[in-house]
Amino acid sequence: MKKTLFAMCCSACLLAPAAFAGAGHDHGPKHGGIVREVGDVTYELVVRAETLTLYLFERGKPLAAAGAKAESTLYAGNEKTKAMLIPIGDNRLAAQGAFKTGVGVRAEIVVSLPNRPEAKINFRLK
Repeated sequence: MKKTLFAMCCSACLLAPAAFAGAGHDHGPKHGGIVREVGDVTYELVVRAETLTLYLFERGKPLAAAGAKAESTLYAGNEKTKAMLIPIGDNRLAAQGAFKTGVGVRAEIVVSLPNRPEAKINFRLK
C-alpha cells in the first residue's frame, strides 16, 4: 500500500508542471531588455546609449500606453540622469537622450498608468 501511494504521489508531482504550463504567462524579455513585474503589469526596460524604452504587458499581452507617464532616473557611479518617458506606440514609452549603459548602472522608473496605482520599478543593467 505504501509503495502504491508513493508511486501515485511521484506521478502527480511529475505531471503537475505540465498541467499548469499554459496557465501563466511568459516573464522573459521580448525585446532584449530587463523584465520586472509589479502586480499584474510586466515592465521591460531596454536601455541604449541614445534611447530608453519601456514596454508594458498585462498577463503576457501588450498593455496600452495611452495616457501613461513615466519618469526615469539612471544612476551610474556618481552620475544621475533623469528623463521623462512618453507613449510612442501601442504598449511602449520612450525617452531620447544620452544614457549610460552597462554593468553597474541602475534605473529607477516611476510609472503612472490610467486607473492604476503609481508603480516604482528598479532595474539593474547587465
